[in-house]
Amino acid sequence: MAYDIVVKNGMVVDGSGGARYRGDLAIQDGVIARIGRITEKARQTIDAEGHVVTPGFVDGHTHMDAQVFWDPLGSCSCYHGVTTAVMGNCGFTLAPCKQEQADLVFRSLERAEDISRDAMLEGIEWRWETFPQFLDAVDEQPKGINYAGYVGHSALRTYVMGERAFAEEATDDEVRKMQAIVKEAINAGAIGFSTSRTPNHITADDKPVASRLANWEEVRALVNAVGETGKGIFEIAGESPGRNPERIRDYHDRLRDLAVESGVTQTWGMFSLKVAPDFWRPYFDLLNETAEAGGRMFAQVHSRALNNIFSFESSTPFDNWDVWSDFRRLPLDEQCARMKSDGELKAKLIEVASGEYTGPRIVGAELRPPDWDCVFMMDDMIYDKPSLAQMARQHSANPVELMIDLSLEQDLKLFFRTPIANEDQSHVLEMIKHPRSVVTFSDSGAHVSQIMDSSLQTHLLSYWVREKEALTLEEAIRQITYNTATVWGFHDRGLLREGMKADVVVLDPDTVGPAMPELVYDLPGGARRLKQTADGMMHTIVNGEILLTDNEHSGATPGQLLRG
Repeated sequence: MAYDIVVKNGMVVDGSGGARYRGDLAIQDGVIARIGRITEKARQTIDAEGHVVTPGFVDGHTHMDAQVFWDPLGSCSCYHGVTTAVMGNCGFTLAPCKQEQADLVFRSLERAEDISRDAMLEGIEWRWETFPQFLDAVDEQPKGINYAGYVGHSALRTYVMGERAFAEEATDDEVRKMQAIVKEAINAGAIGFSTSRTPNHITADDKPVASRLANWEEVRALVNAVGETGKGIFEIAGESPGRNPERIRDYHDRLRDLAVESGVTQTWGMFSLKVAPDFWRPYFDLLNETAEAGGRMFAQVHSRALNNIFSFESSTPFDNWDVWSDFRRLPLDEQCARMKSDGELKAKLIEVASGEYTGPRIVGAELRPPDWDCVFMMDDMIYDKPSLAQMARQHSANPVELMIDLSLEQDLKLFFRTPIANEDQSHVLEMIKHPRSVVTFSDSGAHVSQIMDSSLQTHLLSYWVREKEALTLEEAIRQITYNTATVWGFHDRGLLREGMKADVVVLDPDTVGPAMPELVYDLPGGARRLKQTADGMMHTIVNGEILLTDNEHSGATPGQLLRG
């Protein structure tokens, strides 16, 4: 018998956290058939000499709900070793929804998650109304990677309440209807139920997304409906109780009590903030408190700062400011020529950008007026470098002028990054190492022109493992494979074991890391997004088929819908 694929001579890091070992791995019919010394023939042989063989990575926080219909590959997650992605986070899903009411769900997605309405209109063939029908549509779609999905609160509300979902609380009868839909979705394979209560999630006309109009009793009723099915996860983009201890305590009590009452595993994302550096610590106390009370709760944490990425080629923080707004409508090459030749114009741009911001409210991952102490040139993927404020002081220059001059040297295509959360990397490491956290939260599929966090897994391996030596390779791989797989209930993935699904990554530990992002216009309708591949990712195998080799797609679409 010939195996489908044999990966030979690799260093196996199996996802368990145990020590690496040298071995071969054979794949047959989509599963791992043997691990050890393999001499039998194979239809395809991968020589992994000098490389590491790991399980495929699992990302528990994405927004690929729309992208899955126009991107069979699953980019950019796929380039960074992700073989399974959980979509439908924060209450944002495309179902339940009738086609003629699609604008109701688009309204919640368009600004809150920076997902182009035009791209959705052009790229989605609407073939569903109910959530089970949506899952069937995803199941039928060619896919490079595996997907699982929550049923989202905003879509639930607009389906049951229509326009009133953006303005009113639900009636008792409407809550009962939503409960029935939640149960139907979970029993059909939804991974759980998600909602948003954060003020960062608003519509294009500055109104709260639909889920934010729900009172806590509505949320409680829906999570308890999940609990009645005996399975499923509750994900929440949490409230912002501020720094008032009583409000924080009330919110934490509600989260803890709901986890215990419903029996539903609960999860939420957590970041550190420069403006409130220790704000995250009580939330981690809450994890332990909930466990002691008999509930299950875990935090989703990132591997680095959450960065806005900007450039003249894409957008700048000043695009809507006086003088800048007219200037930025010019073609890029003309902007470049004008700033080089017109000293008066350049001086005016610097003067305006150095002033105080007086524009509309900025939320979420939207670009905000820069704190130059937290703006960094991004001409490579070296993470630790001086800020533009530090560079400006060294050159006795205005930081705005420095940003312009550096950009002009690269024809206005130079990227800058500005952290908007997780500024303190010591906090990031502490959160990564907490026993009740998982490393995830790429937001892939959302904020596609604002951030690029699909690379959080390869950053973990390059920065925290290779550069900082703060984690062993075994520890890091466990964080993004076994830990994430088991939390979301993918019990046949996340480990390299005989009989497990053959989601496998072959990587070079000496070179693995994010490549430089680029701006592309490949969304439906030509909308722009940031694209980022990875270095050192030799092969990605999904369900026993090679998906990528050195970032090149094999043409295969072996991904599956994973039903809860």
